[in-house]
Amino acid sequence: MNVVCLDMEGVLVPEIWIAFSEATGIPELRRTTRDEPDYDKLMKFRIGILKEHGLGLKEIQDVIATIDPLEGAKEFLDELRSITQVLILSDTFEQFAMPLMKKLGYPTLFCNTLEVGENGEITGYKLRVEKSKLTTVKALQSIGFETIASGDSFNDLAMIQASKAGFLFKSTEKIKADYPDIPAFEEFPDLLNAIKKAL
Repeated sequence: MNVVCLDMEGVLVPEIWIAFSEATGIPELRRTTRDEPDYDKLMKFRIGILKEHGLGLKEIQDVIATIDPLEGAKEFLDELRSITQVLILSDTFEQFAMPLMKKLGYPTLFCNTLEVGENGEITGYKLRVEKSKLTTVKALQSIGFETIASGDSFNDLAMIQASKAGFLFKSTEKIKADYPDIPAFEEFPDLLNAIKKAL
């Protein structure tokens, strides 16, 4: 049996931190896992910037409420879910993702959790598990599933490479150039066709 494992931000929905950066006018918050492979370093940097500017969970959630999935993402997901099992594996946080999951028809999401103070200040984060995307793919394989994976960032590469088929989607020119052996797509119908062939 197959399970398709998809990244969320940059693949199905816009990057939350980029949207928040644009809304607040804080350019440093544009950094994502496309730019910084070390997730812990990236999150500590983000939390420091939020503290410096007195911004917390509510301000981020207000911006998230204005974000819609990428054009064609829900239709892509609906069709994919009609033919196979799909898991969204994301390094985002449940406090960020739920409004977006609603707009996508509530697919199954495995992600992380923010630590938030009573005043709404983001004080830290709790990873579901180390190297969550790769660990999840390996766990699925250990119980008899074959995985097909797609994502856009450095933190997606391990799950893509560990799967029976893997694809880059809307990735950066640098990642595509550094990993020429991974098929890369820009449009949902092309990704859907590639996944169907791999099933």
